[in-house]
Amino acid sequence: MSLRYKRNTIHIKEGEQRRIQDFRVLIGGCGIGSYIAECLLRMGFENMTIIDGDIVELTNLNRQNYVEGDIGVNKAIALKDRLMAIHPDAKIKAYPEFLDTNNLYSLDLNCDVAINALDFSSDIPFLFDEYMAQKNIVVVHPYNLGWAGFLTVITPESRNLRSLDKEHHAFEINVGKYIVDRLKEKNIDTNWLEDFLLEYGKIAMESPPPQLSLGLYLLAGMVCQVVFNIATDKAIRVFPESYYLSMRE
Repeated sequence: MSLRYKRNTIHIKEGEQRRIQDFRVLIGGCGIGSYIAECLLRMGFENMTIIDGDIVELTNLNRQNYVEGDIGVNKAIALKDRLMAIHPDAKIKAYPEFLDTNNLYSLDLNCDVAINALDFSSDIPFLFDEYMAQKNIVVVHPYNLGWAGFLTVITPESRNLRSLDKEHHAFEINVGKYIVDRLKEKNIDTNWLEDFLLEYGKIAMESPPPQLSLGLYLLAGMVCQVVFNIATDKAIRVFPESYYLSMRE
């Protein structure tokens, strides 16, 4: 095992460390994807493609992996610079553009696993999943709930997110309701989340969901665990099953 990953020992076997090094990860969306990418890289995933056409804004700095000097810079470019500063020999490909129906099928998006952190401002997240299913690629969906993180995994054989609701407008509300229902089935308290969804519902058509850095930190760890399990052929939960980690009682 290389010196860079010496402190991963015991947690990660030497063969697993070699295996994840070239395991190709695609991250669509460099908002939520920003900390996920860094967590994956530090763990030993050295082959990543990141894509986002958005630019860094001041309002991103409450939670995303950027600094004031990145404001006005494309997120994929700023994130690549950060990742390369951590590991100059990593294979990081950045596409500084939004995914749409024109480029989704023409860009080089070959990967072993995809992370769908795209905004539900259009139907592109649905099309992204369907495209990956056609290529027999597993897709991980992370959601920042502020005080908690939630993710689910879509496989070519599983149900997809269109089964929740085909409309993309304020789709986060539909996901939120789905999460509440699943947590209640497990007797997990959802009062705080229901209160949040009620308040967010009042502004959902005009505003993306408010998020905290804490939720993103939780998500980064959760996604790394799931992607590691996929890369090393370990068991994962598949939609409609899910993963949930909360700091709220």
